[in-house]
Amino acid sequence: MKEEHEGSYHHILKYTGIFGGVQGLNTLIGLVRNKIVAYLLGPAGMGLVSLFNTTVNFISQATNLGISFSAVRHVSELFDSGDEARITHFIKVVRAWCLLTGLIGMLVCMLAGPLLSSFTFTWGDHTRHFILLAPAVGLLAVAGGETAILKGARQLKSLAMIQVYAVFIALFISVPIYYFFGQSGIVPVIVLMALSSLLLTIRYSYRLYPLKLKGAKGILGEGMEMVRLGVSFIVAGILGSGAEMLIRSYLNTHGDLDIVGLYNAGYMLTMIYGGMVFSAMETDFFPRLSAVSRDVGQANLTVNRQIEVSVLLIGPLLVLMLFGAPLLIPLLFTNEFIPVVDMMRFTTLALYLRAMKLPVCYMALARGDGRAYLLLEAVFDIAMVVGVILGYQWWGLTGTGIALLCVSLLDYVIVHAYTIWRYHYHPTASVLTYGGIQILLGVVSLVLIYHLGGVCYWAAAVVMTLLSLCYSLHVLRQKTHLWAKLKSKFKRRFTRHE
Repeated sequence: MKEEHEGSYHHILKYTGIFGGVQGLNTLIGLVRNKIVAYLLGPAGMGLVSLFNTTVNFISQATNLGISFSAVRHVSELFDSGDEARITHFIKVVRAWCLLTGLIGMLVCMLAGPLLSSFTFTWGDHTRHFILLAPAVGLLAVAGGETAILKGARQLKSLAMIQVYAVFIALFISVPIYYFFGQSGIVPVIVLMALSSLLLTIRYSYRLYPLKLKGAKGILGEGMEMVRLGVSFIVAGILGSGAEMLIRSYLNTHGDLDIVGLYNAGYMLTMIYGGMVFSAMETDFFPRLSAVSRDVGQANLTVNRQIEVSVLLIGPLLVLMLFGAPLLIPLLFTNEFIPVVDMMRFTTLALYLRAMKLPVCYMALARGDGRAYLLLEAVFDIAMVVGVILGYQWWGLTGTGIALLCVSLLDYVIVHAYTIWRYHYHPTASVLTYGGIQILLGVVSLVLIYHLGGVCYWAAAVVMTLLSLCYSLHVLRQKTHLWAKLKSKFKRRFTRHE
């Protein structure tokens, strides 16, 4: 039992490191790109990029029927069966549905252009922009289906390479166009990035399962089960994208594009930063939880261990981020984005709660309880829209960060209350202790930030970061015997070289 216990912690650490490393590389390259784009376009241009991207994502989520999610389960089951004929046939079904949803998405984007323009902007007619963005919606739908095929076939290396290449290509596409054309290049960049993503994906998926048009006629009816499975997730995605679009549209109409750009920079930086730790959950944690979802004891154990490792890993990073925000913002963007520092700090605190909530959220997904997942997502999205609007009205941009923190706390309470009642989940004393201590260190750091300056500020930054880091390392050492294994590994290598 002890070996199994320790092994699970090593497993979580290993795969969090692998997928977090890929995400970290992508984030680093993406941040370099964002800094260059921020310099070329300024806050107003970044706000315009954010508005167009959220609109494209909203339409894409509203029309793709959740196939990019639901197809993974079906392809995975067939892949495990080893029946190549059935796999090849079902992939035709997936590709047919993705092509259909892509065409529908393009049509919706073009027809809804006037409505989207009047809803999103208070100045000018941007209908033509939304019509020109329609190809991006179709390309995203087809790419989503090909990505689902690769996930179902367990092509994790290919998926990682696609992500890395996509970030580099986005850098090489966007910078020259924005340099020569400024804001006029935003729409072409979005479409070209969607096209490059599709070309990258089919390079790997077509190599694995070549495109075969023969026998594809009349197979749409075979994908109805896949479509039904994706409905709950697509509705949740629509709510999430819709909430983001509402927030940015409100900030644009009641503030200006600069405010949208600043809000987007703060939100993106904190969420992407946290994503380095959370990126392994969908790929590794979710399948493990699904396998034991009907066993209450094992499900609780799996969730609690994931929370422990997530909190211990992210804690020191968040303390460092709280103190380092005044340096990170100009470094990653420009000095024009300094007003977002306070908003970013409060949003960073929300990541502690996200680390403790996200593994619990997957319990509904693992049980196939689509209605519960949809309900919890809807409550969060509504609360986020209302909270951010009120926060901006009362305290400006900083108020949006305070609102996101308050909404995250409310969401944490609701999700835990529901999962305790519905799935008999119970957090362990270790989860509450580790999470409580790391959150306390984060709150103390925030208090010190607003009461210290100069040398004392940076001294506090070093002390608080080391406290959080040492505590995490101490616990992980107890849980995994990390030092002993590392010493043994280095000793073997040293002996081999001798």
